[in-house]
Amino acid sequence: MTDADWIGFGLAVLLIELTPGPNMAWLAALAMGEGRRAGLAATAGVAIGLFVNALAAALGIAFIVSASPLLWQVLRWGGAAFLFWLAWESWRDAGENSPALIAAPGRSRHHFLSGLVVNLLNPKAMLFYVVVIPRFNGGQVPGFGLAVALALVSIAIATTVHLTIVVAGSRVGGWISDPARTRTVRRILALAIVGVAIWFALTAGR
Repeated sequence: MTDADWIGFGLAVLLIELTPGPNMAWLAALAMGEGRRAGLAATAGVAIGLFVNALAAALGIAFIVSASPLLWQVLRWGGAAFLFWLAWESWRDAGENSPALIAAPGRSRHHFLSGLVVNLLNPKAMLFYVVVIPRFNGGQVPGFGLAVALALVSIAIATTVHLTIVVAGSRVGGWISDPARTRTVRRILALAIVGVAIWFALTAGR
């Protein structure tokens, strides 16, 4: 790959990440509802999930998934169901405004695992490495080393965008101090996650 190919790939990834998607919407809702710490934990999970998808593509697993309608649909609907569960969880906890809940042991781990699972169950995240990367490598599937290097570049760009969203969302959430207002906002955000789940299911179709 030439320098121009690397630059073009980075710009393509940035444009894709700036397009609203499940990660962006969910991270914004989480940071607004539970603050920066929750958003950062989820961002770390998202990054690891993206890297696992990249490894799957480099090892050829992503090609198997993209060629199998059954596996694709299992991931598609599994991801949508998981997002619906996150929406229910957010709605259920909307009335709890104590700092103890947000800072409870294992809460960050929970958000990390949620970010990880959402991306592992997103077939389009895996397909990105199958479809986009070869276009910047002369139409050829890259070798393992190059595939990992490209994945790290894309993950670095995606994580930068996600961190920006989390910081902005936590600042907006910090302005909400009234418990009743907090409950209302969290339930609106829970409904927003439902919308993300529906969007996920519809846009991940074949």
